[in-house]
Amino acid sequence: MKKNFYMIIMLLLFIGCSSTREKIYEIDDKKYIAKGKNERIQFIIIHYTAGANEVSVKELMSERASSHYLILSGEDEKIYNLVPDNERAWHAGISSFRGRSNLNDTSIGIEIVNEGIPPKYRDYPTYNLYDHYIEYEKMQIEKVGQLVRNLSVKYKIPARNILAHSDIAPSRKKDPGAKFPWKLLHDKYGVGAWYDEEDKELYMNYEEYSKRTIIEIKKELKDYGYEINETNEWDKASKDVIYAFQLHFNPKNSSGEMDLETYAILKALNKKYLHKK
Repeated sequence: MKKNFYMIIMLLLFIGCSSTREKIYEIDDKKYIAKGKNERIQFIIIHYTAGANEVSVKELMSERASSHYLILSGEDEKIYNLVPDNERAWHAGISSFRGRSNLNDTSIGIEIVNEGIPPKYRDYPTYNLYDHYIEYEKMQIEKVGQLVRNLSVKYKIPARNILAHSDIAPSRKKDPGAKFPWKLLHDKYGVGAWYDEEDKELYMNYEEYSKRTIIEIKKELKDYGYEINETNEWDKASKDVIYAFQLHFNPKNSSGEMDLETYAILKALNKKYLHKK
């Protein structure tokens, strides 16, 4: 009898709970639209894999590293999308540019299969020279050009935010190296930053350059976007930044030493892009 009584009580409680339905509240995403926002994707970072196809695929499919896109070597005509654009890939590591850090959060990574630097040059005692790097294949560059053009239009990425891995991590990385053709991408596909030759010539003035202090030149690098210290010397960390800049914009003169031509290119870039977002 007591058991039946408890069963009746439980049944009544269940009926009472089920009759009280949770109210569903509508979400309105049209009436109020905030202006304080931006896209997750603000940068495109170019890498080389430093290995062949099989090794590169294995590494990028592991739990250690990844990229959004992979471009193989050889006759394969596809571009492989490994991570959806709206998800975070692990390609940038400790990184910074234009005041932002940890660029995995705000970038798309593109890996190109290329050995980078042959083993015989990897222990070179100073900064690797232009001839130490390996050429890219024509079809690889065509793929990169088309892909970066499409992504930069889709996500409204400014030219100054299309970068080398070495730009965002100059003391750790050298990729995509001195033989990645940034000027070709700029001229043929309209993507990435490049200086105007007439502006460079305007600043090829040794007398003017010789008056610039180290601090002033470092400020020019910082204004463009590079993370650099404010010491009044060209220490190793500062030379790493110079080398990264040269790999991108003055690759045949990639020495890690500031000189008139590198300075003129830097000034020309700031003249062209400094006031652009």
